[in-house]
Amino acid sequence: MPDTDSLILPLAEVPATADWLLQQPMPVIAVGAGAVANADVVVDSARAAQALAANIARQPAAALALVQVLRAVERLPLELALNVESLAYATLQGGAGHRAWLQARQAPPAPVAGGDGAAVQLSREGDVIYARLNRPRERNSMTVEMRDALVELLELVILDTSITRVELSAAGACFSVGGELREFGLATDTAEAHRIRSLCLPGRLLARCADRVHCFVHSACLGSGAEFPAFAGRVTAHPKSFFQLPELELGLIPGAGGCVSISRRIGRQRTAWMVLSGKRVTAATALGWGLVDAVAESVDLPV
Repeated sequence: MPDTDSLILPLAEVPATADWLLQQPMPVIAVGAGAVANADVVVDSARAAQALAANIARQPAAALALVQVLRAVERLPLELALNVESLAYATLQGGAGHRAWLQARQAPPAPVAGGDGAAVQLSREGDVIYARLNRPRERNSMTVEMRDALVELLELVILDTSITRVELSAAGACFSVGGELREFGLATDTAEAHRIRSLCLPGRLLARCADRVHCFVHSACLGSGAEFPAFAGRVTAHPKSFFQLPELELGLIPGAGGCVSISRRIGRQRTAWMVLSGKRVTAATALGWGLVDAVAESVDLPV
């Protein structure tokens, strides 16, 4: 067993060989500025490194799975990369860290469904489909109901080549707060949960028609609410949008495709930093990193 849950090294002391990083059984944090390091994450100060190390120590299994997945998926085709993420996520669903989080909740898991109208509102004008996440009272959380509605939409887009563009946005105060936490724990068979993600992951389908999809996001984009739109060919963010990957606190890693979609936009080191730190990324930073493609107050959407 390693003596520590993470390894912190100055940039100058990080071995340059790629195989060295792959052999490390812990997250590797490089400290320094203005250089690329053969590490899982790079920070500019010892204080920042210690903050990450503290988070890693609270959820060492999830943190290790995260960096191992990120190391692997940058070398794999998208479909295989998504499979690797899902397998790691399934492992962590049965792990002690996630079980402790589930047990600390005051209420047992329960399905969350229903609202005014469809979970995803659809309209069509010519060859353009306008889709809007439509559970504002739940802050458009990614419930099973929402997942299934998105899968239905994207399967249609893939099959119907007369649809040349999809404009995806969300009703209410924010784009999406991500996975519906009240539903976490409903899937007690983690192997079956992996099979379901292999069949019904909205991000997997979005990736197949990405060149025809534009997402407009606003305010909170948390967890899968950031992971899912990152698959789109183009993402525009409202200036007050922010992006956050809080899964580590739950003993998990991004499981809606974010280890793939986000890392392919901003790189594995910045993705690792987002998860290990749990900090928010502003719209301006997201634009600079490439997590979004534009920042605008609004886009031309039907009322």
